[in-house]
Amino acid sequence: MTITRLGCYVLPGAANDPKRGLDEARAAEELGLGAVWIGERYDSKDLGALAGAIGQVTGRVRIGAAVTHPHLRHPMVLASMGQTLQSLTGQRFALGFGRSARWRWNAYGVAEPTLRSLGDTADLLRRLWAGETVAYRGPLGDFPRLRLPVVLDLAPPPLLLAAVGPKTIALAGRHFDGVILHPVLTPEAVRRSANILRRAAEEAGRDPDTVRCIATVLTAPGVSTEETELAIHARAAGYLSVEGLGDAIARANGWSEKDLAAYRAQPVLTALGGLPADKHLTRRQLIELCSGMPGSWLPSTSAAGTVEESARRLERFLEAGADELILHGVVGARLGPLARQLVR
Repeated sequence: MTITRLGCYVLPGAANDPKRGLDEARAAEELGLGAVWIGERYDSKDLGALAGAIGQVTGRVRIGAAVTHPHLRHPMVLASMGQTLQSLTGQRFALGFGRSARWRWNAYGVAEPTLRSLGDTADLLRRLWAGETVAYRGPLGDFPRLRLPVVLDLAPPPLLLAAVGPKTIALAGRHFDGVILHPVLTPEAVRRSANILRRAAEEAGRDPDTVRCIATVLTAPGVSTEETELAIHARAAGYLSVEGLGDAIARANGWSEKDLAAYRAQPVLTALGGLPADKHLTRRQLIELCSGMPGSWLPSTSAAGTVEESARRLERFLEAGADELILHGVVGARLGPLARQLVR
């Protein structure tokens, strides 16, 4: 394993101090990691502001969005932001999109993304970055004439798509430069996903070797039990409780529907009435929920334990076909022992 095949999130979860993300990005670069990733939130984690700032305090590490939601910005705003960040970062930026969850779109009063609208977004952005004048009518809206008055002389940022299910993975293979796989997948699920991605690319007449498979792995190397629970257990509990997302994760892993139903039948979850658990439960409540899932689920989908054990578990995801990994959990300098283990 080469350390440049690993990246990590900055400011995972809620961010009460956005400037802390700059320190985490610098630390990741000093450790030799290949990328830092931003999961945008619409409060204190604005993608454009954070990526632009990180680009000025780092010089090598790639900076990616993992992810943002395309339908909350007009295509002209996305195109402008993408090429501006690509210039400001010295062509180190990658723009990743995700579908999010139905509750978000219902709350925001925005149409839920579809496979077609996501594919159209990628195609539209590429045409704008190529200097074309574009007329478009479709699920994204009615745009009589879109054009970037200034097209910068640089490569456009890679476009990535977050996915769990086979249809969205295949869409990434046809229209995007890569896929970002959701956390809580087993190495075997990553293997199947990589095969779907590359087969779809080949069927679309693209070189499958140019489409990247990026797996996200919940990671807590060589830290305390409490830190491991916060990094892995609390996050997994939230993901698996979400209707649609949790079901897709279970299907991808070949997990029993009955086991997932039993997990969701816990009183603390049913009392929410469908509200997102990670927004309405404490971290301790989320951690305690994990006792209601099979004991094999989390160890098979994460990298925890000693630094050596964590490194071996990460290697399994790369061997399964991932081109690179996003480490989700412990961040910044806390990944130092793992980085030193990998560069021996």
